[in-house]
Amino acid sequence: MKYSRVFINSLAYELAPQVVSSSELESRLAPLYQKFRIPMGQLAALTGIEERRWWPKGHVLSDGALAAARKAIDETGVRVEDLGAVVYTGVCRDQHEPATACRIASELGVSSNTAIYDISNACLGVLSGILDIANRIELGQIKAGLVVSCESARHIVDITIDQMLAEPTMQNFAQSLATLTGGSGAVAVLLTDGSLLLQNTRQHQLLGASHLSAPEHHDLCQWGLQEVGPQLFREYMRTDGVSLLKEGVQLARDTWAHFLEQRNWVVDQVDKVICHQVGASNRKQVLNALNIPVGKEFPTYRLMGNMGSVSLPVTAAMAHDHGFLKPGNNVSFLGIGSGLNCMMLGLKW
Repeated sequence: MKYSRVFINSLAYELAPQVVSSSELESRLAPLYQKFRIPMGQLAALTGIEERRWWPKGHVLSDGALAAARKAIDETGVRVEDLGAVVYTGVCRDQHEPATACRIASELGVSSNTAIYDISNACLGVLSGILDIANRIELGQIKAGLVVSCESARHIVDITIDQMLAEPTMQNFAQSLATLTGGSGAVAVLLTDGSLLLQNTRQHQLLGASHLSAPEHHDLCQWGLQEVGPQLFREYMRTDGVSLLKEGVQLARDTWAHFLEQRNWVVDQVDKVICHQVGASNRKQVLNALNIPVGKEFPTYRLMGNMGSVSLPVTAAMAHDHGFLKPGNNVSFLGIGSGLNCMMLGLKW
């Protein structure tokens, strides 16, 4: 996939207000830790995540996405009637149907000609939305589009902790560890064809993208419902962390080779990378496998945890705000999501 007329003009985000430390979660798991003589501090030691953020109880997901969307609109001054598409891309949604994007579009007051829909692709949802909008722009169908997402980890982490205490086994601990890294936040990405008169000067050009998949590993990380009785279902999440990391790194290696060949780049020509934020071990193994120096990547997992589809774009926004991403940099977004899917985007910042 190659693009010649697609620009990211805003990466706006909203952070969940409640800070939850890893030690706080471990204190709730004290009976399990005592049973298996697990020392306190293991969650941070194993993942590198010291804290994450959660929305308050009762928070409506589309409210978070709306807050980020309004920041993007205020920053750029884009006319709402110029938005040819509004796409919601979170793992978490307000309901099964209609699309969560519908309420967001309604609150924004978009035109009746605006395409409104949801996309689901695990932690790659926002990147999938970006490419979907980019394709519409490149084809000349629309001039601008908005990708929004809001993720919430509170509910599934609370359920997982209850299940870990009800079934205190080492297997349950291992399969639940990844869930405990979950953080929360919202993001909005505005893409245009560069022709609109906007009040900000940010225009990060999307150059191209590569995507490879390994769907034979679809069962390594699952979040869904399981039947526990007649017309009674329980939400669950489980992850085979060791296998997921091994297969994910291999898929990333293959996708990186494809990406560099497509862009006609070598590693040294990639000035900065923004990775999906999972944890310390994932970061180390992915960067090593791709021969990317640690100094070229901007991490946020230590204080934000894994915010699902929101992690990578929020990290990019923070990296920009901190001056890590500079105008003219060749930047690559590196996303790996359960499924398995891997997606890499190239941008001129």
